[in-house]
Amino acid sequence: MQLLTPTHFTDYELIDSGSFQKLERFGQYVLIRPEPQALWNPSMAESDWDKMASATFKLEKNDTEKGRWILKKSMPEQWRIKYSYKQMNFNVRLGLTSFRHIGVFPEQAPNWDFIFDTITDSKTASSKVLNLFAYTGAASLAARAAGAEVVHVDSVKPVISWARENMENSQLTDIRWVVEDALKFVQREARRGNTYSGIILDPPAYGRGADGEKWILDDNLNEMILLCSKLLLPKDSFLILNMYSIGFSALVANNLINSYFNRGDKNAFGELYLSDKFGKKLPLGTYLRFSR
Repeated sequence: MQLLTPTHFTDYELIDSGSFQKLERFGQYVLIRPEPQALWNPSMAESDWDKMASATFKLEKNDTEKGRWILKKSMPEQWRIKYSYKQMNFNVRLGLTSFRHIGVFPEQAPNWDFIFDTITDSKTASSKVLNLFAYTGAASLAARAAGAEVVHVDSVKPVISWARENMENSQLTDIRWVVEDALKFVQREARRGNTYSGIILDPPAYGRGADGEKWILDDNLNEMILLCSKLLLPKDSFLILNMYSIGFSALVANNLINSYFNRGDKNAFGELYLSDKFGKKLPLGTYLRFSR
C-alpha cells in the first residue's frame, strides 16, 4: 500500500488541522471547513485560526454535510486558482456551496499527474477517456490537456456547467458533456460495444442520477466495475478508482478490481492524504490505479 499527497500545488496549502476541522488556503483565501477525520488537537490556537480565515463553514444542527458560510468582508463567493504540472495548466473556479465543498479536491492532484503522464506516454496515437461521477472536472482537464478525447459524465446539470467553465478558463476545448446517471450510461455503452483507453471513477457513497436514480456505493459498485472491465481496452489503457467518501480499506478496491481484471499484485493502491504545516497527515480517502 502506498500513500500519495500533492507535491507542487502552489495555490493550495493545508495550514493546520484538528478538532474535526481543517484550515486551508486556496489561492489568496483561507477557509475553515469541517473534517470528521481530524480527531487530534490543532497545532495553532483557535484565535489564530479565526484571524487567518476569510470564511468559516458552520454545519447545521444535526447535519453532517449541509450548513452555511460565515464570510469576512474581503471574501468573494467565487474565485479562481491554478494548478500546473509539466505542460498541463488548469484554471478552475471555486465557489462556496451549502455542502462545504468548493469545487476541487486537492488531494486528487497526484491522480491528475498520473492521468497526464499515462496519456502522454501512451504508445497509441489517440486516447479516449471516460470520467464518471466527474464533478467539476479536474481529472477531465488533465486528460484533455494530455490530448485525449474526453467523455465527462455527471448527473447534476449545474455541475456540468461549472466543469465547462473550468475547461474554457483553462484554454481547452471539445470535452463531451453527458448529464446522466453514471451506471445507466456505462450499461448503455457496454451494450453498444464502446471502448475506452482510460476510465476514472470517483463515486460517492450515495447519490441521485439525473432522473432520480439511486446510487448506493455498497450495492452498485460491483456492477460498475464489471461494466468498466468490458469498456476498458486490454492494452495501452488505465483505470483510477477513488473511494474518498466512505471508510473502505484500499484492500477492498484491490479485491474488487482483481475480481474482473485479474491483475494480482500489479495494482497501485493506498491512501490519499494532505500534510499540514506541522507535519500532521490528514487521510482523505483511498485510491486504486493501474496502467497496462
